[in-house]
Amino acid sequence: MNADQLRDASLLELFALEAESQAEVLNAGLLALERDPAAASHLDACMRAAHSIKGAARIVGLDGGVRLAHAMEDCLVAAQGGMPLSAAHIDALLQGTDLLQRIGQPPDGDPAWADRQGRTQIDAVVQRLQALPGGNLPTAPVAPPVSVAEPEPPSLPVLPVADALAPSPPSMPSAATGPEQQERMLRVGAESLDQLLALSGEAMVESHWLRPFAKAMLQARRQQARALQALDTLRDALAGSGADAGAMAALSDARQLLEDGAQHLSQRQEELDQYEHRTARLARRLYDTALACRMRPLSDGLAGYARMVRDLARSLGKAAHLELVGAGTQVDRDILEALDAPLAHLLRNAVDHGIEPSDVRVAQGKPAEGRILLQARHNAGRLVIEIGDDGAGVDLAALRQAIVRRRLASEDTAARLSEAELLEFLLLPGFSMRETVSEVSGRGVGLDAVQEMVRRVRGSLRLAQSPGGGLQFHLELPLTLSVVRALLVEVAGEAYAFPLGHVLSAASVPRHDVAQTESHQHFQYTGRAVGLVSAAQVLQRPEHPLDGDHIPVVIIGEQERVYGIAVDRMLGERLLVVQPLAPALGKIKDIAAGALTDDGTPVLIFDVDDLVRSVEKLVTDGRIEHVRQTGTAIAQVRRKRVLVVDDSLTVRELERKLLASRGYDVAVAVDGMDGWNVLRAEPFDLVITDIDMPRMDGIELVTLIRKEPRMQQLPVMVVSYKDREQDRQRGLEAGADYYLAKGSFHDAALLDAVHDLIGEAST
Repeated sequence: MNADQLRDASLLELFALEAESQAEVLNAGLLALERDPAAASHLDACMRAAHSIKGAARIVGLDGGVRLAHAMEDCLVAAQGGMPLSAAHIDALLQGTDLLQRIGQPPDGDPAWADRQGRTQIDAVVQRLQALPGGNLPTAPVAPPVSVAEPEPPSLPVLPVADALAPSPPSMPSAATGPEQQERMLRVGAESLDQLLALSGEAMVESHWLRPFAKAMLQARRQQARALQALDTLRDALAGSGADAGAMAALSDARQLLEDGAQHLSQRQEELDQYEHRTARLARRLYDTALACRMRPLSDGLAGYARMVRDLARSLGKAAHLELVGAGTQVDRDILEALDAPLAHLLRNAVDHGIEPSDVRVAQGKPAEGRILLQARHNAGRLVIEIGDDGAGVDLAALRQAIVRRRLASEDTAARLSEAELLEFLLLPGFSMRETVSEVSGRGVGLDAVQEMVRRVRGSLRLAQSPGGGLQFHLELPLTLSVVRALLVEVAGEAYAFPLGHVLSAASVPRHDVAQTESHQHFQYTGRAVGLVSAAQVLQRPEHPLDGDHIPVVIIGEQERVYGIAVDRMLGERLLVVQPLAPALGKIKDIAAGALTDDGTPVLIFDVDDLVRSVEKLVTDGRIEHVRQTGTAIAQVRRKRVLVVDDSLTVRELERKLLASRGYDVAVAVDGMDGWNVLRAEPFDLVITDIDMPRMDGIELVTLIRKEPRMQQLPVMVVSYKDREQDRQRGLEAGADYYLAKGSFHDAALLDAVHDLIGEAST
């Protein structure tokens, strides 16, 4: 591609950005003018947008775009002169806006589309505009394209490279804006940004490790102070006993050295305190800044909704508009993308089946134009979105009939259902109040998909209906998927996290309130019997004996699928930075992700939907065990011990928890040197080691194990990313009994290998 082609491609990209940006201005302004034709500010904004696109099209050489933008500009000039804009004007101008965007992003990327296949569409819109009042102004001839090198000032603004962090391009500055006033931007990939956020989260956690050192130095200062006091006591005692001058001088020298050391330690401790404080603040600022880069205003994802509501209403012979409140509310870009289709579906439903025709509304004393309200706000660290309309709402009697007709409940049961319970049926897959479904939407059709999206991002969805009003949807979502507010619990001595969005309640259930029905246990929660299952059994961990009168229980699930998960201890609520699991490890049963607490403790975050399925399988198979047996009821058995040696925190902890879930007693070491020291101090039944590690690699560790007489029969497994035959041979020649490549690693392979080497976990 030559320089001219590169230049042309760049200009076309800039025009596409310009057209999309100015189309947002035109859409918003024209919709406002339709409701208030006298809104001069909106008219001026539309005029400037059309003029800007015309100049940009002229520079790029898109004659069709110049003609179309010029015709739109003529219409808006007439409106500025006092001509009222009718609905026909607005329709034609909106059609022209859509066509300008298509010129900027033509089908198949053909820049000549506007001058070939698109010419007919452009001519039709231009003729439509010219046929309307105010459209018969003389049309200016199309000027030839202007070379970039010519001095004529372009109306196309100088743009940044791209704003890859936003789902839509930023608003373009005016042509008069100088380059020095523009924000400089770079294209940053989403993966790079995610990695930056993950690293900043780790930096924030690591900064907390300085606090224990500061406390240790403070304790050392106190010990030195006590040592000085002891020396003073000794000096006084020796002075009273007539000790010789040499001994007293030596004692004095020792005291001086200790005092000098105390002063030096005091100074270093103060410096460490200041450094720890600065590091913690810097790590927090780094994390907050990285997180803010992922956040976008909700308006970035709502740009086309007002236009969609208006056009859909007109196509159905209705009148409706969308009001946005809190469009600037910040939200994670991943959630913003996930919200697009569900919100569009809810809005289409509201127009199609909520808003009545204008004549019906007027007869009911309502405004002829329907109103759909979308509100967004932050509340208690969550994103709250509420969508409602002033339409007819849901006919509850018809809803009851549909429930009975579809055999989802008997007539007697349906008659007793409350309004809230009735509305929940709208969220069932495939449920509809109609026998035939509209092409646009059906009340309830697709709402299960909305609920599924909300669940996927750890949110919640509720339905309500005000008396005489329309259906209201209340969505609560996390502000970001990178951070989760969770309930930490302890199970079999390990920390786990329940995302709070999936927790119905946390309770302390009295042991005498747990009832036994055949092989199942249950307790009463909000007037209903809830099945009780031990988290240790679900995770296949040995249940720790814990005497007491109450059982800590986390209640999860929804509708009829509600269960109580008994844990060993509640550790409280935490804000966790989510760390995805290593892809090489595959899907870990009942686990969604990992995290580190502020003190560096590794935590696995439950996949609650998966956890519920595991509980239901235990119930179906009839394998539910009694929950929370006392210490005297649990037989003591010896568990086989496994040492995991790996310098990767993620791999180390996941291997440990995977083995511990099968009942093995697992210890960990951070490298070969650490592993060798642990092996010399404690007995083990198996060693699992990586190869590439600092200080001492896995090959050296295996070699040392085989040289030690008491460890020569100790089974050793190598788990390494190196999958070449020479690497495998090197590990086996060093004395390893098994070699497993991490590239093909999954939980079953590791567990099968461990079982082959040492058998079951208990003896």
